[in-house]
Amino acid sequence: MTKKFNPYQEVLQTMERAAQLLGLNEDDYITLKYPEREMQVSIPLTMDDGSTKVFQGYRVQHSGVRGPYKGGIRYHQAVDMNEIKALAAMMTFKCAVADIPYGGGKGGVAVDATKLSKGEMERLTRKYATLLYPIVGPHIDVPAPDLNTNPEVMAWFMDTYSILRGRLTPAVVTGKPVAVGGSLGRTESTGKGITLMAKAMSQKLNRSLKGATVAVQGAGNVGGTAALFLHREGCKVVAISDVSGGIYHEDGLDIEEVIGFLRTERGRLLKDYDTPGLKRIGNEELLTMPVDILIPAALGNQITEDIARKTQARLIVEGANGPTTYEGDLILEERGIPVVPDILANSGGVAVSYFEWQQNLQNFSWDEDKVNRRLENLMVKSFEDVWNMAQKYNSSMRMGAYMLALDRIVTASKLRGRPF
Repeated sequence: MTKKFNPYQEVLQTMERAAQLLGLNEDDYITLKYPEREMQVSIPLTMDDGSTKVFQGYRVQHSGVRGPYKGGIRYHQAVDMNEIKALAAMMTFKCAVADIPYGGGKGGVAVDATKLSKGEMERLTRKYATLLYPIVGPHIDVPAPDLNTNPEVMAWFMDTYSILRGRLTPAVVTGKPVAVGGSLGRTESTGKGITLMAKAMSQKLNRSLKGATVAVQGAGNVGGTAALFLHREGCKVVAISDVSGGIYHEDGLDIEEVIGFLRTERGRLLKDYDTPGLKRIGNEELLTMPVDILIPAALGNQITEDIARKTQARLIVEGANGPTTYEGDLILEERGIPVVPDILANSGGVAVSYFEWQQNLQNFSWDEDKVNRRLENLMVKSFEDVWNMAQKYNSSMRMGAYMLALDRIVTASKLRGRPF
């Protein structure tokens, strides 16, 4: 029988462990166990055939201690309140690790986005934005794209909010198209950040990226972009997967060709790609193959206790949110397999979202070189902060990241005091 995971409880377990290592009293962090606001909405949608369907939508605002709530919106049939609560909490810690002035939030709609037409997607987004209008805003809660949402969806959300407010308000969301206030460099930022973290960790381990073998679970914007950048750093990407399955080539895939194939036409999948010497592989085979670097960049709870025992990667850099379960993480730590955790490794997206928000508030735009320089500076500093915390407490990088985040959040909370 497959174990049913409660992702929110898994985040709390990790936080509790980090709090104990830091020597915190429960009073110091008890509020972080409970989201500040949970909102569930019913979204009626007129389908293209004239019928009406009602979808459940969510927005969770976990902590606003350090700034406006920040977090993406995902459209997926498996979305539920527990998942959104977990992702909102992770955003609180992620923003604190990056030391940017945001709290954590997350939103989502339980819908199979692949079955919606473009018109249905737009109507769903606009209705969802209307229902969230009272609790979002540039200085309140700033959404962004996530699973199955994209810059176009953010443009619809921003436009709806602007209509309701009576003036153009680009800073209400990030991850928009550049033509309507988006930032240069935002699309590639998460994948670029993963590459920076793989490079930084490899240097600490006295390893070289040149010639390193890589397996990537996920070929979307995060996984596919990370695969491209790692390939350009001299890595040999031997395996990659998407929802249709995985592909493997022992001599390394022509990753430029693979990602180019997938992005040429909407809806293309790896099952449709072929080349001489290609081998089709399953999810477990990809996650457990002997590679120098494994990048889980698909959904959460992929590296379970069972997978963690079989994993042969020498380094794991987490591209997805929560790809490793709590028990799986303990086993990887026990086995001495280093992990660059999600709240550090995939923070490139929220970092450049922060830059986009700054540009919108100032009615100014930066060139791509400036964005990329600031991204690298921020992520390298975050990595060093986490590394130093992990070394100080002789802990894993995940514990180092959570301890760093907790310390910053608790300090801010104490400085603000308790007025009520």
